[in-house]
Amino acid sequence: MNFEVKISKKPIDYKKSMQFLEKRVQDVTAGKKSELLWIVEHKSVYTGGIRSDNSELINKKVKVIKTNRGGKYTYHGPGQKIVYFVLNLNNREKDVRKLINKIETCIINILSDFEIKSYADRKNIGIWVGKKNNSEKIAAIGIKVKKWIAYHGFSINISTDLTKYDAIIPCGIKNKGITSFKKIGISKVKGINNIIVKNFLNTFR
Repeated sequence: MNFEVKISKKPIDYKKSMQFLEKRVQDVTAGKKSELLWIVEHKSVYTGGIRSDNSELINKKVKVIKTNRGGKYTYHGPGQKIVYFVLNLNNREKDVRKLINKIETCIINILSDFEIKSYADRKNIGIWVGKKNNSEKIAAIGIKVKKWIAYHGFSINISTDLTKYDAIIPCGIKNKGITSFKKIGISKVKGINNIIVKNFLNTFR
């Protein structure tokens, strides 16, 4: 499968990134362009997926951008790797559950390259670290599937300001924490973009 791989060095405006993704979905659907892997970072922004519930917005003064991805409220900002993709499931298995499983495995493998032990949780989407009775989320997943084109993606907290999550109930999951590479004591992340690309292409190419 042919992939275009994009790595943006400067922060990308969230709304502009969504416009870019939507256009790419149209082009992939029409057979005009290849599938896409795009690593970006955003300035501080709160977004709400199609299942977001106003009761899970703790700070009502926070501006939220509504989006058509799955899931609820989340935060994006500096120190967080956002991995967007556009995948044509017409050329793959048309199985959304298997797709999510592959994304989970991809993230777990990325973290493993930094000697971080992590796992997926059937009840709570995302990737978690720590003991299951005291787990903390290190990566969030949110996707949309349109005409069997899957897009949006996942985010991994590297040195994210975790206090930003206090304004929301992240992904609607109560009584569980959020963590990052920095919080668990990992500061050396040199080459992380290449590690993300390697593991993603190994999973989906």
